[in-house]
This record gives sequence, C-alpha cells and structure tokens, in this order.
Amino acid sequence: MQPEGPAGLLVLEPRRFVDERGYFEEVWNRDGFRRAGIDVDFVQDNCSMSAAAGTLRGLHFQTPPHAQDKLVRCVLGAIFDVAVDIRRGSPTYGRWTGVELTQDNGRQIFVPKGFLHGFVTLVPNTLVHYKCSDGYAPECDRGVRWDSLDISWPLETAPILSVKDAGAPSFADFDSPFVFGEKA
Repeated sequence: MQPEGPAGLLVLEPRRFVDERGYFEEVWNRDGFRRAGIDVDFVQDNCSMSAAAGTLRGLHFQTPPHAQDKLVRCVLGAIFDVAVDIRRGSPTYGRWTGVELTQDNGRQIFVPKGFLHGFVTLVPNTLVHYKCSDGYAPECDRGVRWDSLDISWPLETAPILSVKDAGAPSFADFDSPFVFGEKA
C-alpha cells in the first residue's frame, strides 16, 4: 500500500499468487488494513456493469451522516478511476487523482469520506466492484458535474452519462459539507 495524492487516498496493489491455474489474491482483510491505518467497517458491497466503453459514472459522494469510505476495484475490463478532494481547508482541495484499475493490474483505490468519486470505462463490458462504509441514503446522495474540474479524462468522444450525472451542479457552484481534519 502506498499513498497516492491527498491524505487518506490510497492506491493498493494486492499480492497475487500466480500458478498454472490462474491466480489468487486477497482483496480485503480487516486486520491487514487496520495495521496499514485503514480502520473501516464496510457495510455494503456494490457492483456496476457498463456495456459500452466511454461510460462515465460520477462524480458522486454522500453527505454526512451517511458519508462513505469506498474501496474500489475493477473485476472485469478497465476503468480510469478518479477521486477529488472536497474537504474545505485541505491543502489539496479541488485536486484530483486518477488511476487506471484493470482486471489485469488488480489495483484498488481507497477513497475516504470527503472525496468525490467517479470513473470512466475504457473497454466494453466492464465490471466494477466497491465496498462502502455506509449504506446508500438517497437523501444524502450528491454529485458534481464530471467536466467542471480540470480532470484529464481519457475520452475520445463525449461520455455516456446518466440523466442525474449530466444534470449535476458544477464544482464552482458546489458547497462542500466536509472540513479537512474533521471526522465525517
């Protein structure tokens, strides 16, 4: 595990044990993660399948009291995954970190509370799995428009968006409920 970008955001590379049958890897171990400084009790697992390359999901977050830490990985296909620091007062407020997660590289990204999260699929039929530290709470569900920050999305054409994501407010009009250094 190594820091990647703003405090709390981590890119993880689980060890793979490869043999003639394929591979085995441990993607979540509570005690191992606690020893590494990630003390999270995950309560919900989500899976999203995107049929087309260029499908963009995000940028999403949940407000307190249902803010979520997320552990994201790509099970099938490939994504460019993005997290944006939205903790007011943070030295990295508004800055984004992007990482390619693929079935081949096995990387995961730990996105703590206080970050926007989103991804774009790089190939068709991409399956993304993520663990959340709180359940979905529609009254706390929020988003910021994907193109209102200076994110270098690897897109050759306009992305495929949901109605919700296409209508999200811009980052300039956004008032974050998170404060750097405070627990959400």
